[in-house]
Amino acid sequence: MKKWVKKSIVIMVAFLTLGLITPTHEIWDAFDQNASNRSSIDSSPGTSTAVAAEPNSAIEEKTEIHQEPVDYGSMLVDAAKEQSYIKFGTKIGPKISNEFDAIIFPKMEEAIAMTVASLDDASLASLSISEKPSGNYGEKIFNISSNETGKDLIRFHVRTEKRPQEGYYYNFHYHSAEDSFMAHNNLGDIYWEKNTPPKWLS
Repeated sequence: MKKWVKKSIVIMVAFLTLGLITPTHEIWDAFDQNASNRSSIDSSPGTSTAVAAEPNSAIEEKTEIHQEPVDYGSMLVDAAKEQSYIKFGTKIGPKISNEFDAIIFPKMEEAIAMTVASLDDASLASLSISEKPSGNYGEKIFNISSNETGKDLIRFHVRTEKRPQEGYYYNFHYHSAEDSFMAHNNLGDIYWEKNTPPKWLS
């Protein structure tokens, strides 16, 4: 590359960036290896480097500004599944997980969706799931409550039932604030076996 072209580019870059950026030798190597770059510089010295930097910075600014909206509903559903498996523990979980995922959990998702359907984003953002399922043979899996009011909206339970001649079943159900938690809304049953099941969280 001709010396006067190099000098003019250095001066232009230094002038445009107020001396903050100085061209390095790697720039010249890149230009010397690519014949198309050489011809564009020869025809209009100094303009191509300054113009190329501007679109990239504009693209970076746009990507930083763009943020995905938070899906509070899916966050609740993920937390619901996590709390369910915490309650099952390592002894019960592996044995009932397939039936729970296929039969019970889709109905749980449906119940959660119906409960939060009428809420706006601010109310959805204030919902939380209790993080301490009951152990031993207690029924509580988790509750969904509003941090604004401190009141539960829906409570998910599982009850261990012994049925004569059949053995033990897990009955999954929920109670809703709509009827002051009086109704027993059935989600389904999962059979354990005739032997006494282990305690929750075990």
